[in-house]
Amino acid sequence: MAGNRQSLTCGLCLSPSSSRRPIDRNLIATRGLGNVHLRSVTFATLRNAVANAYRDVLKNHTFQVAAALSYYFVLAVFPALIFLSAVVGFIPLPDLFGHVLVSMGRVLPTDSMRMVYSVLADVLATNRGAWLSFGMLGTLWVVSAAFDATIEALDIAYEVKDDRPFWKSRLLALALAAISGGLLLVALAVLIVGPRFGAWLASRMALSGGFVFLWPAIHWIIATTFTIVAVEVIYFLAPNVKQRFLATLPGALLAVTSWIGLSYLLGIYFRHFANFNRTYGTLGGFIAFMVWLYWTSFFLLVGGELNAELAKESRRGQLRQKDAAGPAERLDGAA
Repeated sequence: MAGNRQSLTCGLCLSPSSSRRPIDRNLIATRGLGNVHLRSVTFATLRNAVANAYRDVLKNHTFQVAAALSYYFVLAVFPALIFLSAVVGFIPLPDLFGHVLVSMGRVLPTDSMRMVYSVLADVLATNRGAWLSFGMLGTLWVVSAAFDATIEALDIAYEVKDDRPFWKSRLLALALAAISGGLLLVALAVLIVGPRFGAWLASRMALSGGFVFLWPAIHWIIATTFTIVAVEVIYFLAPNVKQRFLATLPGALLAVTSWIGLSYLLGIYFRHFANFNRTYGTLGGFIAFMVWLYWTSFFLLVGGELNAELAKESRRGQLRQKDAAGPAERLDGAA
């Protein structure tokens, strides 16, 4: 396992240094952030955590790690979409996969969506059932590789070693893909039903007109909430540290809000200012897609950095590895 999990750190020379604050491995093994609560976070704590997270972004080479992570994501996104198209083909709803792509188009650059449509049209010209039966194994492997890289990248952000065996890491990566993917699909489904679903639901359940009026905002809140929970799941399960699920909320809020703002600003930039087709020709859409994935990966890692620093700044918080059990942990369990 140790030999297989050095691709990001060794390949990019990203081993975290201890120039700012050396981490005591005994403390990591014996004390944890299991008792850390969000209510213990003060303004001074948040200010110090943000400053330290900024320094760690530079120290841990987060920009380079995000580039490596976006490479894995671009390898995984098309097999995942192909597999999804095969699955939703068995759901008796007209053009459901088309609605999924339309929802994706709300956050992806226009040129990137043209490229996605083109690739999927070529690949899905074959039998979708064959992709579901024979392509599933390869799809699962590629997706697990992307989330395995996410696990390693977040371990770098939390500055902990990951001694978990290869098989355990891959099973965890598959679980992360299934759970976070399911939550994101729910978020997409809420966006797909659209504002008119509020009127239909109100007529079925005798709800007031106020619900119909507020539903356009409510369905965006629901979709955003599921997206935040999906990112929280990644922060909670991926790094090799013990922490409360709610303690991952600040980083998830930062990552999701930054991602939404980024997608909106990139859409404006690609539509009105950048012309990648003039520079890269037919690869322009793919380059725009890579840029979007790069910044998505970056903000995902920045959220992890913020969570790690909030834990370290907490009065009782020290990072404790999941697989490490020191004397203090056994005493805590006995108590």
